[in-house]
Amino acid sequence: MSNTLSAANGPGRPKDLAKRQAILEAAKILFLSNGYANTSMDAVAAEAGVSKLTVYSHFNDKETLFSAAVVAKCEEQLPTLFFELPDGVAVETVLLNIARGFHQLINSDESVNLHRLMMTLGSQDPKLSQIFFEAGPERVLHGMERLLSKVDQSGALSIDKPRNAAEHFFCLLKGAGNFRLLYGCGEPLTGDVAESHVREVVGLFMRAYRREAV
Repeated sequence: MSNTLSAANGPGRPKDLAKRQAILEAAKILFLSNGYANTSMDAVAAEAGVSKLTVYSHFNDKETLFSAAVVAKCEEQLPTLFFELPDGVAVETVLLNIARGFHQLINSDESVNLHRLMMTLGSQDPKLSQIFFEAGPERVLHGMERLLSKVDQSGALSIDKPRNAAEHFFCLLKGAGNFRLLYGCGEPLTGDVAESHVREVVGLFMRAYRREAV
């Protein structure tokens, strides 16, 4: 998982990154296997091979730990740098990289199981659903919105509503295939089939927002 969020909190030496990584890995395993309510900080500490005090020194409470685990999972496939627009790099190339990362992320076993868990817990604990949405989907959408604003300003594409465009982009990538996967009646697209889907979506997006010639 990514260590993007592993800066020390407050004065003193930086937190032990290896222990933080172990805690996040343990949390991801336990949240997915036992559910949120049945996962305790004691259990996470035991799974990670650290003390309960160490878990709390990195994460103040279970909600913070859950949020950090979701963010870390997203950053495995979609690091913050994916949403940058480097000089000299074609917009289509940037969009293809994001599309590949997102497609792999949403079709991973962990992501599918996590979404199923949130569908079960959402009606029971709306606050938990909000934590998940802000840590995962909202973070990704916000990064894409910022990127598409830069794309519009660069003149490469004409995107007057970057938030809407970001939602369109990711919804096209999910498609019916991801719904079938979530419902347990389909398999994830892989290999050449996945690449073909990603390229088709990016092509559609580029054509939809192509700046009209003056």
